[in-house]
Amino acid sequence: MNDEGWIAEALREAEAAAKHGEVPVGAVLVSGEGELLAAERNRIVEHRDSTAHAEMLAIREGSRRIDNERLVGATLYVTLEPCVMCVGAIAMARIARLVFAADDPKGGAVLHGPRFFSQPTCHHRPQVTRAGDAERAGELLRKFFQARRGRLISDEEV
Repeated sequence: MNDEGWIAEALREAEAAAKHGEVPVGAVLVSGEGELLAAERNRIVEHRDSTAHAEMLAIREGSRRIDNERLVGATLYVTLEPCVMCVGAIAMARIARLVFAADDPKGGAVLHGPRFFSQPTCHHRPQVTRAGDAERAGELLRKFFQARRGRLISDEEV
């Protein structure tokens, strides 16, 4: 499967997160050989754990599956630009590639905010690629937060 296909899988995870009342972010971790290691969604509310971001859960599951804390050669596909916590974990896990769909100007830490991978203190910098349906990923988030604010959304606005 190519980058677009894996991001589509991550988007399905994000949709599942929204259905469970979680911020709709999904992540898929794939080995260097193309094997699916983990497919996760945000589970912060479900787990009562502020670190239960889709990326963190995928990294944990992938490491468990290969019985190694280093995910050398792996690619992490995410629907939204990861936050500083998640990019720190990506660097520590030595993930080779990060592919994400939508920008996160407020909380993202790759292209926005601290630009973590550009810092001299960052010990590992994955290849960063944009792919997938950024508009769909962003729309999932907009709809989710509009609904949380109590605003009803008509089909015409979607």
